[in-house]
Amino acid sequence: MAATGRGISRRWGLLPAVVALGTLFVVPPERPVVKTETFITAETTGVLMIEGGECFSDPAYSPEAADRIVLYTPCAQGADNQSYGFTHAPDGPYDAAALKAFAWKSCGERYAELWGPPRDDLRYYPIMPTAETWANGDRDVMCAVYHPTGRLPDSALPH
Repeated sequence: MAATGRGISRRWGLLPAVVALGTLFVVPPERPVVKTETFITAETTGVLMIEGGECFSDPAYSPEAADRIVLYTPCAQGADNQSYGFTHAPDGPYDAAALKAFAWKSCGERYAELWGPPRDDLRYYPIMPTAETWANGDRDVMCAVYHPTGRLPDSALPH
């Protein structure tokens, strides 16, 4: 009986190690990402190279550029974001609050035209001019979509 007791003791003695090892392989659920009008701006390197319908990366620091940059990414390879249109803000003095309201409203209207009511799996955000780019004549707002818990698997634009 003593041998049986030791065998059980050994098996139970390994349990904490097995449980700890098992937790290394448990993938926690991804937390939804919320991108706002400040996530990417017109001053983010590379964003001005993105055209309507094109996909692109989230900003990442590039040692070569010594800055945060976004890169064009083929939609078919999966991407973090996709541009789905541009709107032109009215001229006038730079007003951050008014521009923010205009950008969210105009991008929301274009989103509704393309996809209908808001969806949990596809969210949008505006990419807006900054005070500096506004002073240089930039009035364009880019509208972008993204998947809140991962990458877009392909183009999100309706066919």
